[in-house]
Amino acid sequence: MDSGFAGAGNQLLHVDVHIDKSEPHRGILDLLSRLRPHWKTQDIQMKTFTEGITNQLIGCYVGSLQDPGCVLVRLYGRMTELYVNRDREVEMFQVFHAHGCGPEIYCSFQNGICYEFVRGTVLDDELLHQPSIYRLIAAEMGRIHSIQPKCGLPVEPLLWTKMSHFLTLVQSSFNSSPAEQPCTTSPAAVPEVPSFETLSVEMESLKRHLSQIDSPTVLCHNDLLTKNIIYNHKEGMVKFIDYEYADYNYQAFDIGNHFNEFAGVNDVDYSLYPSWELQRDWLTAYLESYKHSTGREVTVTEAEVTRLYIQVCKFSLASNFFWGLWAILQSRYSSIDFDFQRYALARLNYYFEKKEEYFKLTMS
Repeated sequence: MDSGFAGAGNQLLHVDVHIDKSEPHRGILDLLSRLRPHWKTQDIQMKTFTEGITNQLIGCYVGSLQDPGCVLVRLYGRMTELYVNRDREVEMFQVFHAHGCGPEIYCSFQNGICYEFVRGTVLDDELLHQPSIYRLIAAEMGRIHSIQPKCGLPVEPLLWTKMSHFLTLVQSSFNSSPAEQPCTTSPAAVPEVPSFETLSVEMESLKRHLSQIDSPTVLCHNDLLTKNIIYNHKEGMVKFIDYEYADYNYQAFDIGNHFNEFAGVNDVDYSLYPSWELQRDWLTAYLESYKHSTGREVTVTEAEVTRLYIQVCKFSLASNFFWGLWAILQSRYSSIDFDFQRYALARLNYYFEKKEEYFKLTMS
């Protein structure tokens, strides 16, 4: 078990450059002249990735993208500074990298960051159901959850602070005039998201219920959808990328959040949510890894799996609520072509559908 953040808090190179999103080429070459001075401009190739629904991502390389030394340039999405703490994100990058769990971050610039390309491919949604793959994901999460904070400093889970912040932003976005909001093609056809009052009451009820549950506070990724998992088939390993939401949080939130992601992003389908059998196997692999990484006896009992399963069900509610609020904000501010309102409704509807069933679950 590690007692400190080796490598965290190091002074990161900051390049005073602003990259134009509509014409990023020149700004990126300017960055690369400092990060990769030996690269000849005429040899540099760029590939735009379209997986993210928050930021723009561009891979820069000479030769092949899978060669060592490739640089990923990430341009922050519009207004994302409202709900992403960029300093904390850089710190998390350094922590994950110091513990061998993530890529190296090379520099920050005015509207983004550059970091190491993790070799492998973005995981396909279907592979989440494959035992050989999901056990790798469970074990990697167990390792990350065992990373300890700086010498004994107490840590607070991020969940309620972040959720309250989202809710405040949602309130002000509801109050802003229609002229300040992006127009939708056919507002009449879109069902309305719940009112601020309804959301506020729900958050309090969720907080009351979940605060009684004894889920440990651990280092979490907090946004583990398939697009943030890189699978290296050759090496038989997975790595998690993108730490915009990474921070200390409830263990069961990180797992429940990942299980919700089985439903997908573009067409959310909760019939794909993992079965009890899959969850039991996943949680067993997770607990083995978590115990091993924290230096404990690795035997996992049926009772431990059941206990974690119940906690995960309950915190999966918080995950749906959290991303429902996030999507409401994105529908107001994002310039990315994605139906955030529909996504918000999918997450919130499933929250309301499952709330009573999951609240009733007890250890007896």
